[in-house]
Amino acid sequence: MAKRDYYEVLGVSRDADDAAIKKSYRRLAMKHHPDRNEGNLESEANFKEAKEAFEILSDPRKRSAYDQFGHAGVDASAGGGAGAGFGDIFDTVFGDIFGQGGARGGANRAYRGSDLRYDLALSLEDAVRGTEVKIRIPTVIDCESCNASGSRSGAAPKSCTTCGGAGQVRMQQGFFSVQQTCPKCRGQGSVVTDPCGSCSGTGKGRGSKTISVKVPPGVDNGDRIRLSGEGEAGQRGGPPGDLYVNVVVNEHAIFSREDNNLYCEVPIGFVTAAIGGELEVPTLEGRVNLKIPPETQTGKMFRMRGKGVRPVRGGSVGDLLCRVVIETPVNLNKAQKEALREFGETLAEGRSNSPKADSWLNGVKKFFEDMKFS
Repeated sequence: MAKRDYYEVLGVSRDADDAAIKKSYRRLAMKHHPDRNEGNLESEANFKEAKEAFEILSDPRKRSAYDQFGHAGVDASAGGGAGAGFGDIFDTVFGDIFGQGGARGGANRAYRGSDLRYDLALSLEDAVRGTEVKIRIPTVIDCESCNASGSRSGAAPKSCTTCGGAGQVRMQQGFFSVQQTCPKCRGQGSVVTDPCGSCSGTGKGRGSKTISVKVPPGVDNGDRIRLSGEGEAGQRGGPPGDLYVNVVVNEHAIFSREDNNLYCEVPIGFVTAAIGGELEVPTLEGRVNLKIPPETQTGKMFRMRGKGVRPVRGGSVGDLLCRVVIETPVNLNKAQKEALREFGETLAEGRSNSPKADSWLNGVKKFFEDMKFS
C-alpha cells in the first residue's frame, strides 16, 4: 500500500514550522501510544506512521529532500531504516513526560544543540563566480563574571533536594506512572545556592563568533550551505547543532537569472534596427560585440552561448539572452522632425515597409466588414 503524505499524516500544512509539527506529533503520539491502546493494531500502525512522519519533517535536510522528491528522496532513512530510532524521536518530544529509565531520563542526559539559520545576501557576480565571506553569528559563551561556575562565590552546585539529584520526579498521571523534569533544578540534578547576577546561575551568556563561509560558484536564491557543528552548543556534553546559510541573491541592475541562463534588455535606436549595426553589450566576463541585422524588430532575442552561469552541481554553462528593445527618439529639434516627415512620405510612396502594421490593419478592416453584414 502506498505511503500517505507525511504532512497529511501529521495534519499540518506544507509550510508548517517546527513548533506546529512537534505539537501535532505530540497529540497523535499521546492518542495512539501503545500504553493507552494495548492490543489495538490500528493505533499501533498510526503511532508508527506518525513517528516516521515526524522523523522526516523535524529534520531540515530530510524535510528538504522529501519536499523535492517525495518518499523516494527519504526512503533510505524512513520507517526504521538509517537515522534516529524510536527512542530518540520519542524522547525528543516526550522526554519531560514519559520516563525511560535512568540512562535516558536522568539528569546527565546530553542534548544536541539547536540548528541556526543565517540569510547571506550576495551580489549576482559573487553568486555566479563563488566567493568567501566572513559572517558573525550569535553563540553561547562562558560567563566571565562567575568563570562559568554559575555561582557568585564560585562554590560548587549542591544536589537538588526535590529530586535527590536525579533531575526528574515521578508522579501518577491517570492510569500510568510518568516522570517529569524536576521543577526546582530543571533537570540538572543540582542547584546553585548563590546564583551569579550576570548569568542567573547558568554559567553561560550570549556572545558572537566569526565564521568563514565558502560560497561555491553557481549558487542561486534559496540554496543552502550547511556548516556542520556551527550551530548552538549542546547541553551536558551533547554535540552542537548545525548552521544553515541561506543564499539570497540581490537584484542586479542589468541582468536577471533563470536557472543557468542570464537575461538582459538592450535598447537600440530605430535607425540601427532598420539598417543594422553593431554595439557592445556587457557580460559577467567583460564586453562583447553584438551584431544587429537589418530590419530587426523589437523583442528579438539574441543568444550568446556559454555566457551564462555554470551550475553549482555541475553541468554545462548557461547562455546570455539579450532582448532588443527599439527606443523611440525623444527631444527632437525642428530639423529632425522635418527629416522624419520627409522620410515618412517616402515610405508611403513605395511598397509596404510595415508588414505587421499592414496585417493588423487588414484584420481590423475585415472585422468591421463582418460586423456590418452580421
